[in-house]
Amino acid sequence: MSIFQTLMEKPWATAQGGDVPLDGHQSFSMPMEKVGLWVFLSAITVLFTLLIISYGGRMELGTDWRPLPDPWLLWPNTAVLVLSSVFLQRARISARRGQMDGVRISLLAAGGFSFAFLAGQLFASYELVGLGYFASTNPANAFFYLLTGLHAIHLIGGLVAWARACAKVRRGFEARQVALSIELCAIYWHFLLMVWVILFSLMLIT
Repeated sequence: MSIFQTLMEKPWATAQGGDVPLDGHQSFSMPMEKVGLWVFLSAITVLFTLLIISYGGRMELGTDWRPLPDPWLLWPNTAVLVLSSVFLQRARISARRGQMDGVRISLLAAGGFSFAFLAGQLFASYELVGLGYFASTNPANAFFYLLTGLHAIHLIGGLVAWARACAKVRRGFEARQVALSIELCAIYWHFLLMVWVILFSLMLIT
């Protein structure tokens, strides 16, 4: 080996030519799709946090704040959203175990409950409008429609990812090929469930 080759040799390279971390530990790796999801969830968290802060500040600002009655449908809707999150978690576990039948059944159930939640939210809004609780009537009404509407829009966006995962399963993809897609959907649904529980609790308290 020449002097030049000795000087150019990388001391941190393995004999096979692979690189290893300088500290001797395994390097951290995460799929870019999961990194992107966590960045997106962080942005959503900031959005809803700012809205909740605005909700509380506006409520204490003046006497024009008149809370609207919470529709009874919000209670079963919450239970339906919990079920959709539970079934997505079951689909996630089934994908890890290679049980494609469990993946199919759980994905369909999760999607069905999610659509039922959206239908229930829409019906609850129509019920309030029919009783005369319009968004322009007072700030409490406007915030109710804004918060529930934004949450529903984010759930609809999640259903797009859910539909893509279902399409992969229908085309005969193996469990390992759909595991990441299902995991991302499950994480997103768990997050939306947490957001909804916070919003619903806030509306009940106020």
